[in-house]
Amino acid sequence: MNNTPTKSVDILVLYYSRNGATRHLAELIAEGIESVPGASARLRTVPAVSAVCEASESDIPDSGPPYVENKDLEQCAGLALGSPTRFGNMASAMKYFLDNTTQQWLSGALAGKPACVFTSTGSMHGGQESTLLSMMIPLFHHGMVMLGLPYSHPELMNTQTGGSPYGVTHFAKADGSAPISADERKLAIAQGQRLAQVALKLAQ
Repeated sequence: MNNTPTKSVDILVLYYSRNGATRHLAELIAEGIESVPGASARLRTVPAVSAVCEASESDIPDSGPPYVENKDLEQCAGLALGSPTRFGNMASAMKYFLDNTTQQWLSGALAGKPACVFTSTGSMHGGQESTLLSMMIPLFHHGMVMLGLPYSHPELMNTQTGGSPYGVTHFAKADGSAPISADERKLAIAQGQRLAQVALKLAQ
């Protein structure tokens, strides 16, 4: 019996990261996605925004993945969305990008596609879950199918660092010095795998 998938899916892993922790989670989620036969990950980021009107970012990031384009949303079979926590909310850079996806909302480009969210923050109780929920809201408006992490992953119950049924989180400490823990790593990879598996099923 041939178990090779008849279709392949390209999944967008879109994140904003200032100090590298959210980017590391994104890379682990991408690793999980690509461990599923028939699935590939497309890593993208968003430029920073500033309260100074004259400030602007280069069209090309200094390092890492390229900036996201709206066509990445249109072409993806699923989306993993990540941002550091800013006062219990997603970072302004991610919100700014999402606020400019009206055309994709009007066309239904994301409707019916699976999605998940992830975050990193400097304190254990710094709003991880409210940040995840803040990222879910616009994705619900886009008609996406939201995925979390089930408690069949024992790390959710046992973790002493990050972890949430709403999506993987990372506790970075106030100075950003804490590395991704073993539990956080397992949950991030599992989240990528789950997203890829669901995207493949929906693509059949």
